[in-house]
Amino acid sequence: MKLSVPIYQLKRKAKLLARIDDIPLHQALDRIAREQGYTGWSLLAAQHEQPPSATSVLSRLTEGDLVLLGARPGHGKTMLGLRLLLDAVRVGRTATFFTLEYTEQESRRRIHSLSAGTELGDKIEIVTSDEISADYIMRHMSDSPRGAVAVIDYLQILDQKRSKPALSEQVPVLRDFARAAGIVLAFISQVDRSFDPDMKALPDMKDIRLPNPIDLKLFTKACFLHDGEARFQEVA
Repeated sequence: MKLSVPIYQLKRKAKLLARIDDIPLHQALDRIAREQGYTGWSLLAAQHEQPPSATSVLSRLTEGDLVLLGARPGHGKTMLGLRLLLDAVRVGRTATFFTLEYTEQESRRRIHSLSAGTELGDKIEIVTSDEISADYIMRHMSDSPRGAVAVIDYLQILDQKRSKPALSEQVPVLRDFARAAGIVLAFISQVDRSFDPDMKALPDMKDIRLPNPIDLKLFTKACFLHDGEARFQEVA
């Protein structure tokens, strides 16, 4: 389906709409996508945006890495995470998507939009339990082979329930588990709305939204996205 205008113009229109109607940017993006004939921005972006290559990201990851995939809403962080999982299964690695944000049906729809014409998406395990936390992830992946890749959607709501440990307690445990098990854990992460693209082209570690403080040096690598551009970096 052809867009009425280039995608960068649609993004600008969504930002203006968000300010005028005082709504979150992701809602404005979805509204613009529906005007273009799509059910949501993620499906529009999957067909028309050229995100950073997940293959290039996967090739830079090593066993035991703890990774951040950070961006503002609508700038491709979830899409990058799902492409990372698709590339993992493409080379024979186990891939799991833990999500506290989407239903299994929504997740499958997004994955299939990225893997049209192949059966790769069916090989990704999707976990949507409300109990997702560090302990849950470790129990679930305790038998995973070395090199397995998991994407957690998303960092900031891991400790939303009062019954779960603080994020500052969960991340160090997951870091140690990833190292010992030889698996890769990638966390989709929100970027604070104070990030100003007029001041710098891409967000960085200082822009990660932290409602509850954690030591970001626990992460080993990060990839930040904005307006189709990306920066991959070593953290430690």
